[in-house]
Amino acid sequence: MTVKLDFEECLKDSPRFRAEIEVVQNDVSELETRLEKLVKQCQAMLEAGRVYCQTSKSFVSGLRELGHQWSTDNMMEDCLDKFSKKLSAILDAQGEVIETIQKSVRTKLQTFVKEDVRRFKDVRKEFERSSETLEGALARNAQAPRGKQHEVEEATNALLNARKSFRSGALDYVLEINVIEAKKKADILLAMLSLMEAQAQFFQQGHQSLSELDQYCQKLNEEHTQFVLNSAREKRDMEQRHAAIKKDMSYDESVLEFNADAANGIAMEGYLYKRASNAFKTWSRRWFSIQKNQLVYQKKFKDQPTVVVEDLRLCTVKPSTENERRFCFEVVSPSKCCLLQADSEREQQAWISAVQNSIASAFQERREDAHSPRQRCSSVSMNSSGGSGGIGDQENEGCKALEEIQAISGNKQCCDCGEPGPDWASINLGITLCIVCSGIHRSLGVHFSKVRSLTLDSWEPELIKLMCELGNSVINRIYEARIDEITIKKPHPSSPRGDKESWIRSKYVEKKFIQKLPETGRSTLVRQSSGRRNRATTQDRNAQRPALKPKPSRATLPRLTGLSPNDILKNNSSSHKDWEEDKEEDLSGLHPGALLYRSAALQNFPVMADALAHGADVNWVNVAEESSTPLIQAVSVNALAACEFLLQNGANVNQADSNGRGPLHHATILGHTGLVCLFLKRGADYNARDMNEKDPITIAVDNANADIVTLLRIAKMNKEMREMDGAFGQSGDETYQDIFRDFSHMASNNPEKLRRRSADPKS
Repeated sequence: MTVKLDFEECLKDSPRFRAEIEVVQNDVSELETRLEKLVKQCQAMLEAGRVYCQTSKSFVSGLRELGHQWSTDNMMEDCLDKFSKKLSAILDAQGEVIETIQKSVRTKLQTFVKEDVRRFKDVRKEFERSSETLEGALARNAQAPRGKQHEVEEATNALLNARKSFRSGALDYVLEINVIEAKKKADILLAMLSLMEAQAQFFQQGHQSLSELDQYCQKLNEEHTQFVLNSAREKRDMEQRHAAIKKDMSYDESVLEFNADAANGIAMEGYLYKRASNAFKTWSRRWFSIQKNQLVYQKKFKDQPTVVVEDLRLCTVKPSTENERRFCFEVVSPSKCCLLQADSEREQQAWISAVQNSIASAFQERREDAHSPRQRCSSVSMNSSGGSGGIGDQENEGCKALEEIQAISGNKQCCDCGEPGPDWASINLGITLCIVCSGIHRSLGVHFSKVRSLTLDSWEPELIKLMCELGNSVINRIYEARIDEITIKKPHPSSPRGDKESWIRSKYVEKKFIQKLPETGRSTLVRQSSGRRNRATTQDRNAQRPALKPKPSRATLPRLTGLSPNDILKNNSSSHKDWEEDKEEDLSGLHPGALLYRSAALQNFPVMADALAHGADVNWVNVAEESSTPLIQAVSVNALAACEFLLQNGANVNQADSNGRGPLHHATILGHTGLVCLFLKRGADYNARDMNEKDPITIAVDNANADIVTLLRIAKMNKEMREMDGAFGQSGDETYQDIFRDFSHMASNNPEKLRRRSADPKS
């Protein structure tokens, strides 16, 4: 510590000492003033920093919310998300810097001013008091007369005490001066070092954090350059198009165009005035459209359309000359008359023509509906006595199959709302639906539900066979297993569409009502019964058991479903009769993927549906059995309907096992002609080769299976002819369709005609 004042000098109390003390006092006073000002400035800086951090965090939060606006644009959403996270991390580091400054700078300086400087002032006051006392004692001592001895002694004693007190105070004051001179340097230097270290650490962290985005920012710069070029190109094209349209457009007429085959189903749309049916007969301008053979209107885009005419086939349209307003026309139905007004005579004629054309189109669609399966049922049944087979027999079989679908348990009512006589179906779920619920199912997307009409669409025989395996009752026992435990009521036929949609989404998308998987499973044993349905062929019954070895993850996802033991047992195929007549099969511990794998081999459709409901991967791979899949398991037992069920639910028709053999390879090896036909229709790769470099055609030729060779070669020829895009392409496609249609019918209705001796896959 550097000595500012000497102790010996203070004992002398010389003018030099007094001058040095005055200099020190002035320095300390000025230091105190400046430090107090600096502390106030530091406090203001800290408060402003906190406000800046808080405001910046609000800005970053706004960036994050802006990213949510770009949820459909992955690039913009990812950009704003990354940048907001980095900025948030930098702001957190800046908050730490502020707290460091609070502790290391402001607090230390404020402590120095309030404690050290104050202590210096107190010692100085004591020194000044003792100095004044000493001066008074010296004056009295000097004035004491010689003749008064007692006054001399009192003055001498007082001087002695005053000098003792002064010297003690002076020594303390000098010590405090030297201490504060050394301490002010140390404290201020430490505060500044802490400040700069905090700043350096903050900027280093910020630089390191932002450096991680260098490559990403470079990529964004390149994309931004491309965006600018594309934007300039699009702007130029839009300006040219704008100029062309502006040049050719007529400003005195609205743009109206009738298109009965519009992709959105709206044949024509535009503004019309509509006269109200109330007593005031007021006119209102509304947006009218012709869609689905109905005339509807709406005030705002988000409003539900109001139906003016339910069925255009039951109405007529004509100009109205009795009204004082111009360009009016009437749409007359059996129940009411609607008076409308266009903006011009041309628009009036366009709307009248559009309504007339829509009426004609509706009648044309009605006549075409006569060829639907339900209409064919009546015509075939009327002509069946005089017919001689052929197409009539196939159509008659199709009608019987549709009747069989509706005869399945629960299928006479809509699966979701209970409306009787459903005319629609979800083919991947195996249920029947009313028209309202079918529309809601269609809106879910094909990954949840594939909707077809029972009366308007054509049905492949294997699809009919699949529909007869499931039904509303079985599916509802799975997807509504917990319906008694919840408070939501199942909708009824007259429920609003919104209630039905909420129910269907909860049931099939969110799967709220299926039985949840507990952490510890039940010990439910699946016993192979001798009373299985007689569907498998002799070859199937002699097939080897497709065992799981070992059962994968048995303890992870035990089974607890809405199916009763009878449901689990009743669909067990007889394909494993020889190897497991009286043996119990425990499926309770299998997780959904393994359960789907095992139930596919057993042709147990309720359990397959339950496994899919619980999230089973339809392409689950059993690594313990040469990476076999549920689809390959279904092939091994010649389960046509099970294969169709898996394909409808997204199974990969070309997924191969560890030997490089896909479902088409296995079907060819085993001689399952119906399955070969099915897989080729579903896009199977007939050129795929296994580990032995054999494709399905080579295997079929080696096995001398003429039917399969024929199917494979026709499929290959059809693809080649379609790729040629020549005059013979269409002819080849018709032949392909006819042959595959015949094989599909035989596979579903007369499988005995397609039986071939199964080959050993390992030979």
